[in-house]
Amino acid sequence: MRIGIDVGGTHTDAVLLHGREVVAAHKSLTSANVSDGILEALTRILDAAGIETARIEAVMLGTTQFTNAIVERRELGNVAAIRIALPSGAELPPMMGWPDDVAAALGGHVYMLPGGHLYDGRPLAPFDDTLADAAIRDCQHKHLKTFAVSSAFAPMNPEPELKMAEKIRRAIPDARITLSHEIGRLGILERENAALFNAGLLGFADRVVDSFQAALRTHGLNCPFFISQNDGTLMSAEFVRRFPALTFASGPTNSLRGAAQLTGRQDAIVVDIGGTTTDIGVLQHGFPRQSNQAIEVGGVRTNFRMPDILSIGLGGGSLVQDGGARIGPRSTGYRLLQQGLIFGGDTLTATDIVVADGAARIGNPVLVTSLDRALIERAKQTITDTLNDGIERMKPNSEPVPVILVGGGAVLVTQSIAAASEVLRPQHAHVANAIGAAIAQIGGEADRLVSFKTRTREQARQALTDEAVRRAVNAGADPATIRVVDIEETALGYMNESGARLKVKVVGEIAVLAGKQTQC
Repeated sequence: MRIGIDVGGTHTDAVLLHGREVVAAHKSLTSANVSDGILEALTRILDAAGIETARIEAVMLGTTQFTNAIVERRELGNVAAIRIALPSGAELPPMMGWPDDVAAALGGHVYMLPGGHLYDGRPLAPFDDTLADAAIRDCQHKHLKTFAVSSAFAPMNPEPELKMAEKIRRAIPDARITLSHEIGRLGILERENAALFNAGLLGFADRVVDSFQAALRTHGLNCPFFISQNDGTLMSAEFVRRFPALTFASGPTNSLRGAAQLTGRQDAIVVDIGGTTTDIGVLQHGFPRQSNQAIEVGGVRTNFRMPDILSIGLGGGSLVQDGGARIGPRSTGYRLLQQGLIFGGDTLTATDIVVADGAARIGNPVLVTSLDRALIERAKQTITDTLNDGIERMKPNSEPVPVILVGGGAVLVTQSIAAASEVLRPQHAHVANAIGAAIAQIGGEADRLVSFKTRTREQARQALTDEAVRRAVNAGADPATIRVVDIEETALGYMNESGARLKVKVVGEIAVLAGKQTQC
């Protein structure tokens, strides 16, 4: 049995699965202290199921804590930003263009050194040991022990980053180091930003993991736990301590994976309607379609692997304004139970509209019987038009597509959607995000520029597949169960020889649940 918990901005959802069957489900408002909310979710789900904790094999968590730490500029530690790329980029130092408060939170310790490579593998400049050693000595003088190391085209050749990391560890044995080629994609500025965020979160990651472990022990759960990452897969607790930033945007990803599990559909549009926002994403082969664009986190451009998600300000708590012609983006959020009309409040929300229409039985319907019928119809049409426009923007082509509605706010959809070939409302859709967390597997990805003159296409694909497999195993996957789920090849016309950008993604079952490690 597995427990899946997803902590959102409005709700914390939990499910208990026996295999793929939902045994119990619970939805509650997110608490100010996330750990307290997780404890309550565990208590409710175990009480509802009435089972012994010894039967729980693993707990899977989806959390917004690391994203919130960036957005709210808190829990970030000092980081030494070391870039190996001179003479390239001399006028664009690390953290240039960042919001001042985010850069200040990391301390502003910047070191720019010669080295790195060009896209075709040629050296940009020789690695300078003397300058590298001087930078490390300065970091020692400042008592810095957390580092983000990046170099030009490190995904093609990580040697400068690896050499610098080796030097740092010799001088500072307890250093915490993030290497950009391990966390970001091509594009040094965005990849460097991703590495800096990850390094700044390392101390906080230790506290979060320790807190989660304590919460589980409080309930007598001694089984392993995993945290969702942003490509629809999981990370072990120890892996999270190294790469906390990979949890960014894991919430919408969990909803997409849960929708695939609940419906059996591998290709569809998923519309996840919450209390404040609606997230629209695309399922491809059972996993979220990944974005190829730079993603802003806390006002900083990064190139994490991130799901391609369109978020719109429409949810169950969205305010109805202008006689129903405008709904959202302002919302009551988790205060819906106090402020919504059907709960005795004085704020007209989208949920009040569907209850007044008779499409849902929530709260006290008597409190909205006086709403004007024209307002109700106009608001219903506004909801439908807003969702239809969002789906049209995310569709892979002009043809109608299957649409899966999930999330507690799915009751808002009461009319047909023109962009949908069919609309699916699966059972347990209100906790699809927690289900997505519970069923997730361990994944690995490799992303490289390759030349088909130095090796064949098959050899290049195999090399990247091997690298992706290694990353999945390091993250906790059982090697015997790993399979390739996606290969993406993009031709690069600016290369002198035949070349392409190649991305390979693999997934596998959790090793500790496959008997490869000590069972809980």
